[in-house]
Amino acid sequence: MSQEKDGVKQFDKEELKEILAKKDPKQVVVDVREPEEYTDRHIPGVPLAPMMSIPELAEGFDKEKEYVFVCRSGNRSQKVSLFLKQHGFDNVANFEGGMLSWDGEEAAGEEVHISSPEELKNWKQQ
Repeated sequence: MSQEKDGVKQFDKEELKEILAKKDPKQVVVDVREPEEYTDRHIPGVPLAPMMSIPELAEGFDKEKEYVFVCRSGNRSQKVSLFLKQHGFDNVANFEGGMLSWDGEEAAGEEVHISSPEELKNWKQQ
């Protein structure tokens, strides 16, 4: 069962696996680590939008969707969630524990790097 921290929903690895398996177009998982971290190891089908690019991508987020953010440990993704909450996005969540706790399927290399609000708007979870 998900918890909250500072008003942000926290998902554990089993809950994230369920979200990914459902492929609900209203729930989008986004990796906010640096490109090098992502290419070393990431969750297949999850796009990269580095934390520092979130302010310029903000207009691409859809307030009707829920975004679950992933980073290495859960700290950066929590900060991204808090940033977006402060800017009027209520449907944000954090993958608590981050990639350090992930034991599911993994991929390496660059898969999808979201670099514009338009790419984010058009992104469909695989």
